[in-house]
Amino acid sequence: MSLVAINMNTINHLSKTCKIPNLQSPICFDRKPSSYSLIPLFPKTLNGFSSYSSSVSRRSRFIIPKRRRFSVSMEWQDCSVKMEVDVPVSVAYNFYLDRESFPKWMPFISSVEVLKDKPDLSRWSLKYNAFGQDIKYSWLARNLQPTPNQKIQWRSLEGLPNKGSVRFFPKGPSSCIVELTVSYEVPALLTPVASVLRPFLESLLRGGLERFAALAKTT
Repeated sequence: MSLVAINMNTINHLSKTCKIPNLQSPICFDRKPSSYSLIPLFPKTLNGFSSYSSSVSRRSRFIIPKRRRFSVSMEWQDCSVKMEVDVPVSVAYNFYLDRESFPKWMPFISSVEVLKDKPDLSRWSLKYNAFGQDIKYSWLARNLQPTPNQKIQWRSLEGLPNKGSVRFFPKGPSSCIVELTVSYEVPALLTPVASVLRPFLESLLRGGLERFAALAKTT
């Protein structure tokens, strides 16, 4: 018997005794840890796709995380000035309550409008030339519950973020100490000069209180 005949007989024997999986389609290993059986990856169905291939596709899908929005936290500054005013504390308190008179004595306030239907709300406009440019801002503010002859406070609801308070301390029957504190968020436009903004605003507030003290005497 020739060598070729022996090889052909061996091949015929193996083809009858060994079970070879159907290789008409690609194969892959099952992903279950306990078994690694060979299964068809794309067995034909009516739709042309198998349920297994769909599950594999779902499991292997790459999920892109959603992009988070980052909020920029701006710098807040506090300014505080105080001054002795030669009028009784009640006179100073009532004069300060007149918000629409602010443009008369505060140099950077151009207008104040108290809402008629909601007198605790007021619209403010700021206009001042500084640092080589015209600075203009506006905001809506709410006066919080005051303490008569002692404290007035406010905070902005929209526009330029700011808040503050003014306190009145009697010094005698005909004089008092007025302490004004203003907190504000530094606008992006003024960020480059933020380091000098506080002393600059404090000087404006001090000048405003000087005019306030002069006008309060005439009421």
